[in-house]
Amino acid sequence: MNLRRDVFQAIADPTRRAILLLVATQSMTAGSIASNFDTARPTVSKHLQILTECELLEQKQNGREIYYYINAKKMKDVADFIEPFRQMWDDRFNKLETIMKNYQSKK
Repeated sequence: MNLRRDVFQAIADPTRRAILLLVATQSMTAGSIASNFDTARPTVSKHLQILTECELLEQKQNGREIYYYINAKKMKDVADFIEPFRQMWDDRFNKLETIMKNYQSKK
């Protein structure tokens, strides 16, 4: 059975978000990624598998080592999807800030 992973379910997990932050600046092996966590290496491998299945991470083999790196195009797709929501909340917070300032000045 071929299980299709959802990008947003993948990034909902704090460990997977931490992995994405780790590999955002440089590619890393599974072992070097796992060394940053207090969990078993197979657990980190499962997180890497999920991130790879969602295409948030890509793999490149260099000799015997497999390096994981961020898929910038997929991350941009996620950011583009989230951007209208971010703008909506920024607008709402700005309106709330204006209301609070007006309220305080009337006191």
